[in-house]
Amino acid sequence: MNTISESVSIIPLTHLALSFIPVLIVIFIYYRWSMEHGTALYAVLRMLVQLLLIGYVLTYIFDSDSAYIVLIVLVVMVTVSSWIALRTISPTRRKRLYSHTFLALSLSGGFVLFLVSQLVLTSQPWYQPNQVIPLAGMVFANAMNSVSLAIERLEAETERGLAYEKARVIALNAAMIPVINSLFAVGIVLLPGMMTGQILSGVSPLIAVRYQIMVMCMIFGASGLATALFLVLVKKSYQNTRT
Repeated sequence: MNTISESVSIIPLTHLALSFIPVLIVIFIYYRWSMEHGTALYAVLRMLVQLLLIGYVLTYIFDSDSAYIVLIVLVVMVTVSSWIALRTISPTRRKRLYSHTFLALSLSGGFVLFLVSQLVLTSQPWYQPNQVIPLAGMVFANAMNSVSLAIERLEAETERGLAYEKARVIALNAAMIPVINSLFAVGIVLLPGMMTGQILSGVSPLIAVRYQIMVMCMIFGASGLATALFLVLVKKSYQNTRT
């Protein structure tokens, strides 16, 4: 195996600021077209604050090397992602369906995370923070997005009178479109972030490809399993009538 280069190019803050130019252009377009530019601006600012904070938090977690802290982080990830996944529905239904979302994400995401971290990568110790936490982030974030797309489509289809069984199929198909599109595009249109980061760090492209295959399978599995399980768990809420 090739030795990973220790010298990774550090981006100066002045150069990093330039990456916000296209962001500001898009927000301006939102404003000119009378769209919710405030929401887009808030999302960008929140992203910036969250990433800056998580940089310090992850440094502390990696240095502490504690299984309890890693488990707490995983619980927080599932708790928050379950709430965000239901962002598009009414607050009342959001509260009623939250437990289903939490169960779907924790069981499906937990299964995939265990498989990848313990059997594929054989992390030592099992809670190795610099492996488990980034993988968990990818697992729960992608599963969250798929569940969010599924619930939005399920709501729309049942509102127009479609039977739950048919609405469920449409919802699962819609939820998986972004994931399946990424499978088609990866390696031709897209070089994903993990693979790009490894290559920039000096890892052989052939080794980076193995990791990316693992990641793509992980994302596909977690998204599909979480969405399907969620749709099964909410069956009673949609089968006969929406309450």
